Amino acid sequence: MIKQILSKLPKKVPKSDSSDSARSESGNTTTFGNVFQCTNVGSTISSKLNVVKRVSSVVFPASMNAGVEAIDPSLSFKDVSNTQKQSLFISKLNLCCKVYDMTDPDKNCAEQDQKRQTLLELVDFVSSGSVKFTEPSIAALCKMCAANLFRVFPPKFRASTTGGETEDDEPMFDPAWSHLQIVYDLLLQFINYNSLDVKVAKAHVDHAFILRLLDLFDSEDPRERDCLKTILHRIYGKFMLHRSFIRKSVSNIFYRFVFETERHNGIAELLEIFGSVISGFALPLKEEHKLFLWRALLPLHKPKSIGIYHQQLTYCIVQFIDKDQRLASSVIKGLLKYWPVTNSQKELMFISELEEVLEMTSMPEFQKIMVPLFRRLGCCLNSSHYQVAERAHLLWNNEHILNLITQNRQVILPLVFSALVHNSQSHWNQAVLNLTQNIRKMLSQMDEELVLACQRKFDEDDARSSAVAERRRITWQRLEEAAAGVQSIGGGGGSSSDILVPVKSASAACSVAC
Repeated sequence: MIKQILSKLPKKVPKSDSSDSARSESGNTTTFGNVFQCTNVGSTISSKLNVVKRVSSVVFPASMNAGVEAIDPSLSFKDVSNTQKQSLFISKLNLCCKVYDMTDPDKNCAEQDQKRQTLLELVDFVSSGSVKFTEPSIAALCKMCAANLFRVFPPKFRASTTGGETEDDEPMFDPAWSHLQIVYDLLLQFINYNSLDVKVAKAHVDHAFILRLLDLFDSEDPRERDCLKTILHRIYGKFMLHRSFIRKSVSNIFYRFVFETERHNGIAELLEIFGSVISGFALPLKEEHKLFLWRALLPLHKPKSIGIYHQQLTYCIVQFIDKDQRLASSVIKGLLKYWPVTNSQKELMFISELEEVLEMTSMPEFQKIMVPLFRRLGCCLNSSHYQVAERAHLLWNNEHILNLITQNRQVILPLVFSALVHNSQSHWNQAVLNLTQNIRKMLSQMDEELVLACQRKFDEDDARSSAVAERRRITWQRLEEAAAGVQSIGGGGGSSSDILVPVKSASAACSVAC
């Protein structure tokens, strides 16, 4: 077969054609995995030539593509027969492998426009359902996507120190988006294609392809991340053998973000994908899925840039608890572990997430963590940041949470009563004062005897602390008097033994007072 193909090729090639071919092969070839070399066939064929030529082994390996025809990519799909459309499809894909510098709009303007028109033709052809994705066409499409999409972002894209886009930052848009958008559209249609043979496609949409695709989630362009989110979700749904690998790869991205860089632009999009993935987990949950919650999702509460992806993270957490309510206590322990101490905005987000988790928490799980939980909430109730204190008070308006508190009031009320009393006595914000008074009235109506017992206990502790403070004041007073005596003796020229006497008496007074 190869000899027959070679015999039909012209023996002599004009110098101009051979030089163009050499330039094309040197400038338009990229490597990705074990897929064939992608060569711009269209640049070696005259636009006036409409004769079909056989493809040599330089373009396609003979073992995979024997008999595949290469047609002038400038032709339209309407101008060739149905049997030649497959070859034209591959030729157009190879033509689109060349990547242009889009930062200069005046450079290669005609070639860029030709490539864009060709990409649009490919999208229309695939959407029409006329293409049959054989192994050569799958390989050509994956190679074209790799050549256009897989790239290293310039250093200026990583200048941010806050872990990606913040709410105040303006997103950066890729100048090549006019081409990238069409390539993403073509890749999405390929993944969604009804008659696509997954067994054949998995050889090219392999682990290396998926890893490079995941690297693109760090793009500064939100439009690109949105396209990637849809494509990765479709790959996860269609290529079942890749699901475990995708989960592990995304976990590694989270680990690197939390424990090393704290800089990544696509955490929110990745969490959005996994929100729907988690909702599809079968019951009972596998151990690897629980480990993903404990090791990958909960540590995401640590970075300072949590505000960018907190909504998506909360959704994932809630989906896990919805699958298995026994995970609620572990989730709340994780929240308490990473609870912010000095960042009030993060604290507000934590309280909001905590409310959603508590709404789905059963009584046995609540009782496991209610002591450390309400010790933390007591600090929040007494916070000098009025929004934190106000948000913590509003938890008591939640019917389900109030029911949990009511049934465990003997344990919970002593933990928070002192914070409520201190608020009533000294908090500066009037709204917080009003909320505190409302909660104290509600608790009195709930269990007046318990409130009175807590009040007596608070008075006793307050009296005890006042006595300790008074003893401490007297001790310091005696120390100051002793120090003054030492100075006066030293000034009068006394001996060292005379100086030690008041010091010893002051030490004895200190030990007695303490």
